[in-house]
Amino acid sequence: MRFMLKSKLHMACVTDKNINYEGSIEIDEELMNIVDLKENELVLIADLNNGQRFETYVIKGKPGSGTISLNGAAARLVEKGDRIIVMSFGIFNDGEYSGPKVAILNEKNQVIHLK
Repeated sequence: MRFMLKSKLHMACVTDKNINYEGSIEIDEELMNIVDLKENELVLIADLNNGQRFETYVIKGKPGSGTISLNGAAARLVEKGDRIIVMSFGIFNDGEYSGPKVAILNEKNQVIHLK
C-alpha cells in the first residue's frame, strides 16, 4: 500500500478569509466534484505567494461561485488573491492507482485544464 496524491486544485485563487470561523477551507462544490474532494476531507494547502504549507478540512461552497475561502487559524496564513494548491491523498494498493484528478485553475477559479 502506498500513500499517493488523489486530488489537486492547482493555482486556486483565495477569494476570501475569515479568522472568526471555526476552521476549514470552503471550496466551490463544482470544483470539489471535478477533483473528487469530499466535505470534511483532510487537505494539504501550499501557498505559492508565501511558501506556507498547512492542513485543514474541506467544506462545501456554493456551486459555480468560484469560492476558495480559508477560515479560522488558516486564514492567518493566506491573503486574498494568493494562489494556492489544494491537495488530498489516499492509500492505494499497488496496481490500483491510476493517478490524481488535477484541475488547473485561472485567477477566477475556473478550470482551464484537467489532467
